[in-house]
Order: sequence, then C-alpha cells, then structure tokens
Amino acid sequence: MSEDATPRDAAVETKGADAEPDRSARVDAPGGEPLPAGQPDDEPGALSPEEDADDVVAPAVPAYRPSYPFLIGVSLVTLAADLGTKWWAKDRLEPQALTDLATAPRPLALRKIEVIKDHLNMIFAKNHGGAWGILGDESEAIRRPFFLLISLAAIVFIVSLYRKLHPSQVALRWGLPLVLGGALGNLVDRIRYGYVVDFIQVRFTPEFVWPTFNVADIAIVVGVGLMAIDMFSPRRPAVVGKPSGTPGAKASAG
Repeated sequence: MSEDATPRDAAVETKGADAEPDRSARVDAPGGEPLPAGQPDDEPGALSPEEDADDVVAPAVPAYRPSYPFLIGVSLVTLAADLGTKWWAKDRLEPQALTDLATAPRPLALRKIEVIKDHLNMIFAKNHGGAWGILGDESEAIRRPFFLLISLAAIVFIVSLYRKLHPSQVALRWGLPLVLGGALGNLVDRIRYGYVVDFIQVRFTPEFVWPTFNVADIAIVVGVGLMAIDMFSPRRPAVVGKPSGTPGAKASAG
C-alpha cells in the first residue's frame, strides 16, 4: 500500500446534504450583526411567553358616571305631584267666606274631606315655619330668608352627593332625587305664598293628631329613609390596584 493512500493525508472533511448543521456556529442577523445571546434565531426580536404575559396591559375600565337625566326626571315627577296636589288642596279645601246678599261676608267656612273616619282627613293648612312648625312664630323678615337659604343649601348638597354615586348605591340613587323634588316643592311655596301648603291630616287617637303635611314631605321622608338604608348597607370591597396604562399595571399570567 502506497503512502499516498493513507487517511492522514485527507485534510478536508466533507459533509453531505443531510448532515445536521453545527449549532455552535455563529448566526448573523439580517443586517450582518450577530444576534444577542439567548435570543431565538428563528424570529428576531421575539420575547418569551413569560415576558409576553408580563407586558400585556389590562384594559382601562371606564369611570362610572351617574345618570343626570334620572336625577332630573325623578325630581321633576316628584315636584309635579307635589305642586299639583297643593293646587287641588288650595282650590278645594281652602276656607271660603260665606256671603249673604243682605249682609257683609260672614266668617270663613271650614272645608274638609274625610277619607277614613276619625283617622285620615284632607284639610287646608298654612305652615309658615319648618317641619312641625319650627320657627313658625318668628317674623317674616327672619323666617323667609332662613328657609330659602336652607333649601338652596340642601339642593347644592344633594347634587354634589349625587355626583359621587357608586353603581351599587341603588337606594341612594333613588333617595336623592326624591329629597330634591320635595325640597323644590316646598321652596316654590315659600317663594310664591310665603308659607307651605299642607293638607293631609292623620289622627291616631282623639287626642293625638300628627302635624299636617303634604306630598313634598312624604317624598323627603322616603328619600331620607333610603339614604339611611344606603348608609347602613355593607360596602363591596374595592379592587386594589394601579391604574391601567401606568408602569406596573400588567394583567396576571393566570
């Protein structure tokens, strides 16, 4: 065997077409620069699934805005019911002078509608004061500006409180417009007449008669009751987290 045929002289190693590529070889990026270490070479710039999950931003939740048409609508319905019933009471129940063709007007005739005998009557009354006749004996110069300011302050407070409503506060959402409508009804009376028209009289016993009231008073009492229910109702736990769109507001991978 000649010396030229020995394997030692085979300096070049050939590889077939099916040979597995050498993974230790450097792979260049399309621009000719080497890819960063640890980055998959099949998709330049791709992130791992874990990094993708961390970079997903949670969708922004729209802020809750209470319905002002609902506030205005319920308040106007309450106001219309109050003013309508007061107009009826003033027309049908206000005492009228008894006249005689030959003499001057005689004393006023009391007009009353008995709904439930000895318990519920419709009778006209003028309330110059507040609830249960508070400040009713004060002069008009003190009483009228005081109740006007109180009514305006109550309206401002109700509207500002309605702006901060939470979706779960259903009782408060109904209570505030009822109070607002009732306050507006009594405010209109004070501006128009200088007193509030009352016409509903409840008699529990022959000796105990509840102070005469009107539809506005009923709406205010029901509204305050709903506000009290909301106050003592358990609150839903708030979701603690960073606002969406800021660094760290990421959706959890699970």
